[in-house]
Amino acid sequence: MSKIPYRTWAGLLGASLLCLGGVQAAMAARGGETLKRLRASGELKVCIWPDYYGITYRNPRTQQLSGIDIELSAELARELKLKLSYVESSFTQLVEDVTSQRCDVAMFAVGVLPQRQARLAFTKPYLQSDIYGVTTRSNRMVREWADIDKPGVMVAVQAGTFMEPVMGQALKQAQMVVVRPPDTRERELEAGRVDVFMTDYPYSRRLLDNADWARLVSPAQPFHVLPYAYATRLNDPDWLARLDEFVAAIKRDGRLKAAAARYGLSPIVVN
Repeated sequence: MSKIPYRTWAGLLGASLLCLGGVQAAMAARGGETLKRLRASGELKVCIWPDYYGITYRNPRTQQLSGIDIELSAELARELKLKLSYVESSFTQLVEDVTSQRCDVAMFAVGVLPQRQARLAFTKPYLQSDIYGVTTRSNRMVREWADIDKPGVMVAVQAGTFMEPVMGQALKQAQMVVVRPPDTRERELEAGRVDVFMTDYPYSRRLLDNADWARLVSPAQPFHVLPYAYATRLNDPDWLARLDEFVAAIKRDGRLKAAAARYGLSPIVVN
């Protein structure tokens, strides 16, 4: 291999450093971009999933929104002195909605998954949940957690939720059914097309609070506990730091615990 002259090496090194400096300058210029834009627009756009009971739920009768993150997003907007606007999203649309700037932050108990971390930035967690099963009181196939992964059992998961990849790997004998809108896990279960559906603690409360036919199937020991956080775009450390400051504040001053208690979520609060 021939030697490269010193001047050539020096030139290449200088060009590399110049390029690196340009990249760092560009990243620095992007840092704080969201905060600047928010101050200019006077509006905070928050992505929510309006079918997430106890988190960001729209009552089908009154059309009113309620839930822990409806309350806390209002607190964030108040602190920032911005008008609050909601953008309807879902777990399947989450990454696209956040990266395309349809919203400034997703506030609907977003599970911190590796595939999401590759494309989104997350705050420190404020909730965490294991996976639970929901079945009917009359179902004879699934009476306890150990019955779920057995031959002939049909196990439903909502498309785009973290239950989909987790149960896809965990189930060895049962058959997984991925439910996509407009179908719902509840309708599939009530119709008898599945024996059980997998969900998290907040969503399980929806059926337990409203359906006398539903029965919760809890894991005998921790199965797959996942932290929940707020999600935003990558490469804006100032905005992420401001969101983390908010999460720390609501933990410290009791707003998180108080909101969680109002929606039956106290057992899954992260202090």
